[in-house]
Amino acid sequence: MTTEATMRAVTQQALGEPDVLVVADHPRPEPRTNEILVRVKATSVNPTDWKHRENGGFLGQPPFVLGWDLSGVVEAVGIGVARFVPGDEVFGMLSYPFGHGAHADYVAAPAAWFAPKPASLDHVQAAALPLVSLTAWQALVEYADIQPGQRVLIHAAAGGVGHVAVQIAKARGAYVIGTASAGKHDFLRELGVDEAIDYREVDFAEAVSDVDAVLDTIGGETSTRSLRTLRPGGIVVSILPVGSNDFFREAEELGVRAIRMLVDASRHDLVSITELVEQGALQARIADVFPLEQAAEAHRLGETGRTAGKMVLTTD
Repeated sequence: MTTEATMRAVTQQALGEPDVLVVADHPRPEPRTNEILVRVKATSVNPTDWKHRENGGFLGQPPFVLGWDLSGVVEAVGIGVARFVPGDEVFGMLSYPFGHGAHADYVAAPAAWFAPKPASLDHVQAAALPLVSLTAWQALVEYADIQPGQRVLIHAAAGGVGHVAVQIAKARGAYVIGTASAGKHDFLRELGVDEAIDYREVDFAEAVSDVDAVLDTIGGETSTRSLRTLRPGGIVVSILPVGSNDFFREAEELGVRAIRMLVDASRHDLVSITELVEQGALQARIADVFPLEQAAEAHRLGETGRTAGKMVLTTD
């Protein structure tokens, strides 16, 4: 008689406040064809985690295990995997939104979603990057095609996606305008922001003009109002996938472009991100680190909106 292998995972049986999160035994996955089994060393917590914890989002009703990005060590490989061998250090993002499950000791997922961990980063630093850096890269490089000298407005520039987006835009040679509360402006200047706007005191739609691209991380009216800051032919890329169709109608009337997107898991993009990391042009700011058992505390802290950068869970 064999006993099914188990692992720890942060799971929940109901939607609600952070206290619904519990660390419990969970079946340990096995890698299928073209998959790798990764021993998770660190995994980060993103706003999408606490939003799904509270309202189910794309995932519906629990039980489920949250978490999309991770850094770790390949434990085993499935049939057909030639790129990795056991012992390789990797980082990556599980397919968003339905590939969730990184807040656990092990993850089995397609090898195509992973890349070698940047050699200059430890697992905590690497785990903080995938979801936010892939989101920012795809928004600014693939959709907005940022070029040297262009003006870029980044909302919530001190947040998880925002602070990475600032660095990517600067690496592309852009002039970067960032919105954040006044207390975070020193942090923005450290990142290289050229112009910081206190959204609590200043109407960005009145203060900013002739922008080539806007990264909207907030949604709602911010998406539509951002259109007014663009020069003809400019683009607003919103990472909030749903909202009013007024966003697209007004963009057409103004002669600008509007896109809503969700991030894709991509080894190719992770390799590009790794190049920026190794050049010293990109790093994730770590706001705090918690053991897996304190995932609820990480959620509570993140939901305050007062942190700058990323929170990371460790499994050791």
